[in-house]
Amino acid sequence: MSQRIKRHYDAVAQLGCVACFKDGITNPGVHLHHIAGRKRGHEIEVIPLCPAHHMGGANEALPSVHGRKKEFKERYGTEAELLEVVERSVEAGHWVI
Repeated sequence: MSQRIKRHYDAVAQLGCVACFKDGITNPGVHLHHIAGRKRGHEIEVIPLCPAHHMGGANEALPSVHGRKKEFKERYGTEAELLEVVERSVEAGHWVI
């Protein structure tokens, strides 16, 4: 992994979970979700999601991108829309919704 991508991942992770933030909660424990998979050339397209919003699991009340994707999209927006928010926020150094 290049240093540029690593620095970007670190900056994205520092934001915390984008879905939790949209719910008015600060949640710094995140996974980086690759919105285009791990395809070459798309490695930088990541959004920060807590484990519950990423994979679902223990907290079934929350829609997750890999569990209840339709509900996730209805509540938080598309992954592309969230990526735009993340990119603006990384540039600003804080959430910009």
